[in-house]
Amino acid sequence: MTTVTTTAYEVAVATEATLGEGPTWDPATGRLLWIDVLGSRIHTYDPATGRRTVRTTDQHVGAVKPRAGGGLVLNLRDGVGLLDPDGTFRWLHREQVPGRRANDAAVAPDGSLWAGTMRYDEATGGGTLSRVAPDGAVTTLLPDVTVSNGIGWSPDGRRVYYVDTPTRRVDVFDCADGLPVGRRPLVTIEEDAGFPDGLTVDADGCVWVALWGGAAVRRYTPTGELDRVISLPASLTTACAFGGADLTDLYVTTARVGLDRPHPTAGSLLVIPGAGKGVAQPPFQG
Repeated sequence: MTTVTTTAYEVAVATEATLGEGPTWDPATGRLLWIDVLGSRIHTYDPATGRRTVRTTDQHVGAVKPRAGGGLVLNLRDGVGLLDPDGTFRWLHREQVPGRRANDAAVAPDGSLWAGTMRYDEATGGGTLSRVAPDGAVTTLLPDVTVSNGIGWSPDGRRVYYVDTPTRRVDVFDCADGLPVGRRPLVTIEEDAGFPDGLTVDADGCVWVALWGGAAVRRYTPTGELDRVISLPASLTTACAFGGADLTDLYVTTARVGLDRPHPTAGSLLVIPGAGKGVAQPPFQG
């Protein structure tokens, strides 16, 4: 298979997020949601008007997703919370663990939130991946992960892809009654190419994964073949998601944490227009 490499990109939002992450298209509002984990900020961007908003959270935020009735679900340092459209906040599930914080999360086809955690010191096995139901009930799916990161489902919902970053792998599970079984590697990222971080799955069932330290986003087929590389100037590419009214524009978050000489785009929200075709993501049902 021929691998296509491209370098075309645009800066959607020029900013200096410390750790930009979690791009998510909200079709109800026509806006892209994304966060600065360590800056404790929730960003929105409307590509039709260019309008931006920024909201500060009281603690580090790992992910933000739309809710079915409006508002947001937040994966926060001390648990999962709900933000109503009027700005009212309440905890859905609170679990304070010293030295641990939230990281990436995704809404499953059944409307639950799969929420990851990690330790600030990235200690091996210090994080988890859990399923948070709309009523707040929690099921631990994967204990003893290190840096819980990208999560995404195949278009038919029969497979789920997952990244625990230090493993250098994108793993795939089968879904049985909504739970992950049969874990196996889809692909292992070579040592000189960075670490897998956030991911998204397109309408073809291919997996796009951002490479932390690799200055790129890659697309892999459902059989694990590399067929596309998007090279970017910011070395710390963190996550990606399709957005826009027709879900054809690929948005990529970046970071500048720990860099002595970050590229001018580090920390900005980038976009590759017409990169592919995404799949509409379900909202959280809580």
